[in-house]
Order: sequence, then C-alpha cells, then structure tokens
Amino acid sequence: MSEIIAVKVSRELKKKTKALRKEVNWPEEIRRFIEEKVKEVEAKKTIERITREIENTEGVPKGFSVRLVKEDRESH
Repeated sequence: MSEIIAVKVSRELKKKTKALRKEVNWPEEIRRFIEEKVKEVEAKKTIERITREIENTEGVPKGFSVRLVKEDRESH
C-alpha cells in the first residue's frame, strides 16, 4: 500500500518543476532519492552498531593465532 509524503517548496521551484515535468518524472525521482537515503542511513547505523560491538569485545587471548596456524599445519 502506498502512502503520501507532502513536501513544501518555494513557488519558484514549483514553477521550474512544472516546466520540466515532460522531461522529468518527479514522483519517481523523489521516490528513488528517498529510498537511497534510507538505505544510506540504515547502512551507517549498522556500521556504527557493529563498530561498537567490536570495540566492546575483549579480543582473542595472546598466542591464539599462532596456535591455530600451528594446529592447521600439523593437521596436513
């Protein structure tokens, strides 16, 4: 189901958009912009959340990586 979002613009801008309506599908352009902006902000929030989670982890114990490499080499 679709919903309506109303946006106020200056009278001058409205005149310009009307003059270009044969060349530009304004509703589609605005929808596309909103969709992209939502994706951008959601991605930023996700990155921030993951960064906080990484910063709050204690990491791995000293020597952990070396032990894993040795175990891997010995298993071949």
